Amino acid sequence: MAGFPVVRLRRLRYNPVLRSMVRETEIEVKDLIYPLFVTAGRDVKNPVPSMPGIYQLSIDNLLKEAEEVVGLGIPAVLLFGVPEPGEKDEVATPAYVPEGIVQQAVRALKKEFPGLLVITDVCLCEYTSHGHCGLVDGGVILNDPTLELLARTALSHVEAGADMVAPSDMMDGRVAAIRKKLDAHGFTETPILSYAAKYASAFYGPFREAAGSAPQFGDRRSYQMDPANGREALREVAQDLEEGADIIMVKPALSYLDVIRQVRNHFNCPLAAYNVSGEYAMIKAAALHGWISEREVVMEVLTSIKRAGADLIITYFAKDVAGWLKTC
Repeated sequence: MAGFPVVRLRRLRYNPVLRSMVRETEIEVKDLIYPLFVTAGRDVKNPVPSMPGIYQLSIDNLLKEAEEVVGLGIPAVLLFGVPEPGEKDEVATPAYVPEGIVQQAVRALKKEFPGLLVITDVCLCEYTSHGHCGLVDGGVILNDPTLELLARTALSHVEAGADMVAPSDMMDGRVAAIRKKLDAHGFTETPILSYAAKYASAFYGPFREAAGSAPQFGDRRSYQMDPANGREALREVAQDLEEGADIIMVKPALSYLDVIRQVRNHFNCPLAAYNVSGEYAMIKAAALHGWISEREVVMEVLTSIKRAGADLIITYFAKDVAGWLKTC
């Protein structure tokens, strides 16, 4: 094979039009899912201090935000509920009652924006007084008794009109429990987006401020994945697919690009990645100090996530990116 000087790889880089034509990875608006935090009240727009530009929104303001999302062409939102602190209890009752904050928000969103894909996070941590993702007994997070509550929560979301449910708790068997519950109630066509490989990451801090979901004791390392493990992610994904997951997710994204690539190489299914709150906060902080170009860094980060193999990207930058793509 001929080498330099006959072969010059820079030939395809000089002309910006040609450079664009041979680009291997493109970010498109249809790739994006925008997370939203909904809370009780009216005319509430509480800023999240560690996440500039992100808010806890009452339903009236959630609808205004959704109107902007739809106008930008973003196809989907991922909904998180923030109940009043006094509503939380040991068994996460606000997570699955028909008039829970997420259930109300789903009904409002689907009424006003029927074409918007509404995905709901299914977990208990925002709704439990102890802040853990499962039931607790003597300081131990219980797996099997938690499954029924997760399934009830998913069913209540779908009954309210959710298009897809996304269990994020990392309890073993939760996908099967949710699939069985949905199918038994006639929702056989409702897909499940599983947080299949969710790591016990230090990048979740700002999210826990936004969702009010910090654990009141201990940590989540007994059920979320060890950040040192890559091969184990393949077992988690395989199990969730066997139990009926339709889309699987790796979370976080940026420090786990190798995991995204491994999952993509091993499984032929839709793959999502979550560009999480800590990743967002770091970029925002550096950009606010003028240390980086926010737009260029965000696009480079998201491109790396998609290049690693993700089909869908959940990101707090979704609105910014959609706007930037419109001006390209």
